[in-house]
Amino acid sequence: MAKNKTTETQNSVVEFINAVENEIKRNDSFELVKIMQEATGSEPKIWGANIIGFGSYHYKYDSGHEGDAPLLAFSPRKDAFSLYLNSTFENKDELLLKFGKHKAGKGCIYVKKLADIDLEIFKKMISESIKEIKKLYPTT
Repeated sequence: MAKNKTTETQNSVVEFINAVENEIKRNDSFELVKIMQEATGSEPKIWGANIIGFGSYHYKYDSGHEGDAPLLAFSPRKDAFSLYLNSTFENKDELLLKFGKHKAGKGCIYVKKLADIDLEIFKKMISESIKEIKKLYPTT
């Protein structure tokens, strides 16, 4: 079975964020750390090369594939932030309508900057995502 490429590392989150060239993206990254750390009660960790994750859970699919993933995560990509929430959670579509300027993929939501979104709606989305993960993977 293939090994997961995105695993928790010991790399410094502060050094990683400080290396982000765009000042707005750098400042927004520190704000995202505060929001996600408060929501999870977990310290930020670098997962893989460029994902900042909080907490973790162990998943196992019907196919037998299993691994660990961060409970919440984000990555300050060049074009936009990738916000990693669970792909399904209660009221997701309704909350996304109120969320603000974004693009949504299956597993992540893309935003250019935090000023483009409603942070209170984002916090509700985070809460619902965590609840859904804990329901799906109760040993988290």
